[in-house]
Amino acid sequence: MKHRWVFLIGGIVAGISVATPVAAAPCLLVTLTGVQSGPPIFNGQAGAGTLVRYGDDSDNCSAVCLQFDAGRGTNQRLSQLGVMAGQLNAVFLTHMHSDHTEGLADVLLLRWNYNSQGPKLAVVCSTDAKSPLGHTLSCLNYVARIGEAFVASGEVAQRRAEDKSRLAGGPADIADVVTFAPSNEPHAVWSSGDVKVTAIRSTHIPGHASYRVDTPAGSVVIAGDAGNDKFDLPRPSSTSDQVERLAQGADIIVHSTMHPVMGPDRNSGMPAPVYHRQAGTGDLGAMAKRTGAKFLILTHLAPAVGAVRHGPYKVPDGPLTEEHYAKVVRAAGFAGNVVVGRDLATVRLPAK
Repeated sequence: MKHRWVFLIGGIVAGISVATPVAAAPCLLVTLTGVQSGPPIFNGQAGAGTLVRYGDDSDNCSAVCLQFDAGRGTNQRLSQLGVMAGQLNAVFLTHMHSDHTEGLADVLLLRWNYNSQGPKLAVVCSTDAKSPLGHTLSCLNYVARIGEAFVASGEVAQRRAEDKSRLAGGPADIADVVTFAPSNEPHAVWSSGDVKVTAIRSTHIPGHASYRVDTPAGSVVIAGDAGNDKFDLPRPSSTSDQVERLAQGADIIVHSTMHPVMGPDRNSGMPAPVYHRQAGTGDLGAMAKRTGAKFLILTHLAPAVGAVRHGPYKVPDGPLTEEHYAKVVRAAGFAGNVVVGRDLATVRLPAK
């Protein structure tokens, strides 16, 4: 059996050869459920998120469905893929920024409404992290209180009166929070059958973690907003040493990025601390080359393709195209496949 890569963007499939399979072949699908960077909203883009599906040809590669981050609009994007909240096996959060988490309430509420009698949804995230500024970032608290507005409004009581099978506590009751302490070495945080998820500490805000999914069909790293431990210049790279360790030999890297046009020296108005806490596009290309990745998927794009501003910051010299991002990656020496993310962009790995 010959090995082939199949690459999909926005539902358009390229490079498929038709053959009669001898047996169901394992496969992996990696789909961006949202590519919006930060609090801004642009052109209907959903908030940050990546869906990883694994299975075989008989179940459309969807026996296991894992959601990494859940920004605004996650349910809408999942529905476009034919994936319902009740089908998710687990949600993994990279960090406690709203553009990565605000869609989780929607996911849990929908699951509570229609799947209260089913298994709880595993929500995998870091243990509480104390910020140097004095506050605590807590995934555990976030999920525990995620349904309070719906309880306080009376909606939970009303809907439970209509269907007693719904859990009494609302959306929080359908979640099973699994926390781990991120460290500088990859360690397992979740598994099911042939699917294994490992995590590593990475820098953006306290408690940030990056993940790797390994399956018989291939492997993918979801880095989140990871950047270098050192924010101040000079530094060897804007990318995370920990993520690079996690990504060695991975087929696909999904990573947030900051285009160099937004640099403080380019008259964008973006403060240096904001710019330097994201991985630069060129540095990501160099890292993907060093790790041997076959695909680099850029997401959480700052600025968004076609935008004249990124929130309060202007895009010097006008909107960027996908080619602006791809060109920077290729200039860094990466010769693999570059995917400049848009909502629902998908990469498929067939059987090896």
